[in-house]
Parts: sequence; structure tokens; C-alpha cells
Amino acid sequence: MRMPVLAAALLLAAAAPSPVPSPSQIAAAAPDADWRAVDPDRLLVMELADGRRIAIELAPDFAPAHVANIRALARSGWWDGAAIVRVQDDYVVQWAGAGGRHLPDGVAAHPPAEYDRPAAGLVLRRLGFPDGYAPMTGFAGDWPVAGDGHRIWLTHCYGMVGVGRDMPPDTGDGSELYAVIGQAPRQLDRNIALVGRVLDGLPALASLPRGTAALGFYAEPGQRVPIRRVRLAADMPEAERPRVEVLRTESASFHRYLDASANRRDPFFVRPAGGTDLCNVRVPSRIR
Repeated sequence: MRMPVLAAALLLAAAAPSPVPSPSQIAAAAPDADWRAVDPDRLLVMELADGRRIAIELAPDFAPAHVANIRALARSGWWDGAAIVRVQDDYVVQWAGAGGRHLPDGVAAHPPAEYDRPAAGLVLRRLGFPDGYAPMTGFAGDWPVAGDGHRIWLTHCYGMVGVGRDMPPDTGDGSELYAVIGQAPRQLDRNIALVGRVLDGLPALASLPRGTAALGFYAEPGQRVPIRRVRLAADMPEAERPRVEVLRTESASFHRYLDASANRRDPFFVRPAGGTDLCNVRVPSRIR
């Protein structure tokens, strides 16, 4: 008779709310006032041929020329009927428009190297823990950034979106994009233009079959993952737009979330780490 009683006790313990919430529980309990709605003009929506959708927030404050190109490319239908051409394990997923076409009007073929920007004009919230790649890290608005006191740049954290390019001085025109799906390749910071981040649908990209050719490209055209279309949410019928929100980093909820991420005290953990890495503190997002 003791085993059923013990099993019941364990089930009750598992079902009971934790006295110390986890980071995800803190984000789930955050009040509506602590969330920021993503502007539809900054939201890129990619639909795969199988119906799955990926929502990407663009970052014009960091890469205005590249983001302007991406908006123009989306509005021209550049990626409609295109494909994901590369999935490199623990690295990136990359997609490109159909080959053999000229860039549409209004797209700059050689935008500036938008790899960093002046720190002036941005409110920075420091992470407060050491970083191996930069003198400081933290958040500008709710974007993960690193800096040196004078310049600031977006960081290659999981889910960040960048612009594929050739060898320097090429900077990429935005026609080929990639999303990080592995351990943060921070060595790419300040070497490639980061233009946004995936806020919803990242598992659809991260779970794709890996490419077997060099650098994770698909060896055969038939292996590529078809893209139905890519649109700005602002250009979609209102009823079809995903309504995405991001937790404000200046909110009390985010401060609790950050502390819990650096010092896990929920029941599974034996010893809190007492610190965290910028890319381990993904700013929470949600679909309304």
C-alpha cells in the first residue's frame, strides 16, 4: 500500500505551484502592461509551403539600409516561391530568392557596412555579468547588444537574423538571410549585418533536415525547403496578421526574469549559477 501513497504524493508535489518561479513562469505571469506590441511595419512573416509561419522582428535602428532593402524585397515578392537552401547543424538556417533575377527597383546593391552604430541616443541596460567578446553587454530597448562605450552592436544570439554576404568589402543586399539555430556564434558580431530576430516559429527552422553539402547547403535542389511567400505584416489583411508582443526590458517582470535566469532557485536546481550569458537571456515574446 505504501507505493501508491508515495506515487500520489509525488504527483501532488509535481502539480503544486513552485514557491520559487522559473524564468518561464515569471514571463507567463507578466501583466499586459509589461509587454510591447511589435509594429506591423517591422514584422516580417515567412510562410513555408507546408503552412508553418515564422515571424521576424526587423531592427531598423541598427541596420536601416539593410532593413529598407528587406522591406522592398518582401513587397516585390522576392522570396515568394523561393526556398531554404542551407541548414548547418548548430549554426544557421539560410534562405534565398529564386536565382537568375535582378534586384527590384529601390534595393541598394551595396548598402553600408551596418555592423555597429554609435552608442549615443540609445538607452542601455547592462546585463551586469562578464562577457568574453565585449567590454559590456545588455539590452538596447529589448534587443541584445554588446558595446565598448562608444559603439554598440547586435549580438549573434539564438534566433537572430543576419544578411548573407560574399567576401569583404561586400556587405550583402538582404536578398539572402539566415537565422542562428545553434550555440551563439559571437565571433560573427561586427562582421555581418544583423537585421532582426525570430520571435515566433523558430522550431520550424531549427528542426529542418541538415544539409549534407559543404557549409550545410542542400546537395540537391529537391532537398530545399519551399517558401510560399514572405510579407510584411503591415501589408497583410488585418485578420491574418500575427500579433506579436515582446516583454519590456525596463519592466519589473523582466528584472525578475533576468534574476531568475542568472540564479535558478526553482526546485530542480541544487546550486544557482550566480551569473548568465547575454544569449542565455532571450527576451520573452508571445502571440496574442
